[in-house]
Amino acid sequence: MARRLFIALLLLLPVLMPALAFAQGLPVVNVVSGKGGVQSYSLTLQLLALMTVLTLLPSMLLMMTSFVRIIIVFSILRQALGTGQTPPNQVLAGLALFLTLFIMQPVMMDVYNNAILPYMNQGMPFEEALAAAEAPIRGFMLAQTREEDIAMFMEIARNKVELEGPESVPFTTLVPAFMTSELKSAFTIGFLIYIPFVVIDLVVSSVLMSMGMMMLSPMMISMPFKLMLFVLVDGWSMLMGSLASSFAMP
Repeated sequence: MARRLFIALLLLLPVLMPALAFAQGLPVVNVVSGKGGVQSYSLTLQLLALMTVLTLLPSMLLMMTSFVRIIIVFSILRQALGTGQTPPNQVLAGLALFLTLFIMQPVMMDVYNNAILPYMNQGMPFEEALAAAEAPIRGFMLAQTREEDIAMFMEIARNKVELEGPESVPFTTLVPAFMTSELKSAFTIGFLIYIPFVVIDLVVSSVLMSMGMMMLSPMMISMPFKLMLFVLVDGWSMLMGSLASSFAMP
């Protein structure tokens, strides 16, 4: 009986929380006017803005870091090995995430030291902090983006303004151009990875055909040889090192 009562209270807790907050008079938005007409907002609105930014973090991770190139290469490698769902998607995503953090560490430290810390401790204006945080991210993205992709999106946007330099590329143009370049790089690397394993499949298939074993699946026979080749050449270390070094740092 006590256990059922406890479960019922847990189920009613999300319903009762808004009523309790309203009863205590918690403000939703509290605007305080300061000197010179400067307005500050309550912590509730700041938390709302923070939660909004957190919802955009997955998109930012996909569109402005090295994550896309890494996860696509890992997925192509798994298909080339013919191992089905091994490694699982969670393992590949975890490897891609931590390798992305390793590659993006200099950029993130630059953003933290030049934008976040001055904004939090020294009272840097938000606009200046945003510009300081944008500079290293823009430099990283420009180093990976092909000029023809930038030109293509500038033409699509019908932007006839002559660019004075890389820093004058609009951010709304740089992000899709960066994504296009990353997809090209990922599929180029995946193609080069796929070739040795295709050769093994062709050799095994030819041997089986010459032996008259046409009913035997070549994939079942070639997969151990592909795994052995990948292990003997220390494939994971070689692949991760090559992916990390493929990103030209500004």
